[in-house]
Amino acid sequence: MVPRVQLPPEIQLAQRLAGNEQVTRDRAVRKLRKYIVARTQEAAGGFTHDELLKVWKGLFYCMWMQDKPLLQEELGRTISRLIHAFQTTAAQHLFLQTFWQTLCREWTGLDRLRLDKFYMLMRMVLNESLKTLRARAWDERLTEQLLELLTTEILHPDSQAPNGVKSHFIEIFLEELAAVGADELTADQNLKFIEPFCRIAAQTKDSLVLHNITRGVFEAIVEQAPLAIEDLMNEVGPEPAVPSRKPAERPPAGSFRGAEADTDSEQSGDDEDSPGPVLQFDYEAVANRLFEVASQQCTPPPNRKRLYRVVRKLQDLAEGLFPEDDVPEAAYRSLLEGRRDRKAKRRPARSRLQRKTGTGGQEDPCAEVSSGPKRTRCSMAAAPTEQPQGRSRKGVRRRRRRPRARAAAQAKGCRDPETGRKWPQESRK
Repeated sequence: MVPRVQLPPEIQLAQRLAGNEQVTRDRAVRKLRKYIVARTQEAAGGFTHDELLKVWKGLFYCMWMQDKPLLQEELGRTISRLIHAFQTTAAQHLFLQTFWQTLCREWTGLDRLRLDKFYMLMRMVLNESLKTLRARAWDERLTEQLLELLTTEILHPDSQAPNGVKSHFIEIFLEELAAVGADELTADQNLKFIEPFCRIAAQTKDSLVLHNITRGVFEAIVEQAPLAIEDLMNEVGPEPAVPSRKPAERPPAGSFRGAEADTDSEQSGDDEDSPGPVLQFDYEAVANRLFEVASQQCTPPPNRKRLYRVVRKLQDLAEGLFPEDDVPEAAYRSLLEGRRDRKAKRRPARSRLQRKTGTGGQEDPCAEVSSGPKRTRCSMAAAPTEQPQGRSRKGVRRRRRRPRARAAAQAKGCRDPETGRKWPQESRK
């Protein structure tokens, strides 16, 4: 008999992680965590790049096989927290690198029914990777390593990341950064986190990446500026408390206490819908950095034009101006005026007259119909009058045509009005 070949532990775990039974997969995830802790605690231990690629392939198909949203969320949280089982920063860095490489490699095989759970897995892994930085007090060297990894594997033009991965990563980056470090990060640290997006926006030749970065990062900063300033003012000095009114023991006659309950419920609902944490930025520093990368000679003209628009908005914010407060109302007013003018030009005089008179109403025929010069006499096309019953004709009566002067003059024995001569009578035969 041929002896069985002993497979490496990584391959055995990957096969069990991609099994058909959920019990087998859950047990394999727990064993994987213990295996990672035991292997990285050794002084000369650790994982190679190929070994972690095999582990992540098993984890990818473990997520693939999982059904039901709540179980998918629980599994995604368990997988993303595996990064904390690694005992060294180098092993954590390699674990994140192999995750993004596996996701980019397997992304094209996903169908639309499985996209949502892998979008959720991306968000959770990014969140946990930022928490590792927070656990080390946002060390500058580790921050640069993480940003370099994300830029190389996802944002760089030479990376193999599909458009779906790039777009979703750009969309969720500021949200997860605010959720993890909004209370601790300063404006200078936040500028370092968006530094890769500034460089890629100035270098890329992909219009989709440029649009996503501009909309998902820079314009998001502009839109959140009022909330960030409000949070900063609350930190500097809280507003004085409003003295509370003394509640009445018994409501007076004619009062309605249900309205107060409704207002209280509305206020509680507003508190639940309040926006989450907001990052603080030095808008002038962000504008200067964007202007620096956009003004380089190697920047494509479309990128430069798009970034200059963002720079102007950030400079206005640095000066305390919020141009977007007045623009929507003025634009809406001009849009309404333009629609009214176009409708007035297209509307015929008869439809406007019917709109004034209504269905059964009447109007003075001498009234002004159009916006032209005033007339002293009634126009020939007067308002339609009520017709007697039994008549099939509708509308205004027409005047009888009078015979022309020349036709009347051609009768027998009449003179020509121009020459004064009589018309010759026809001879009878």
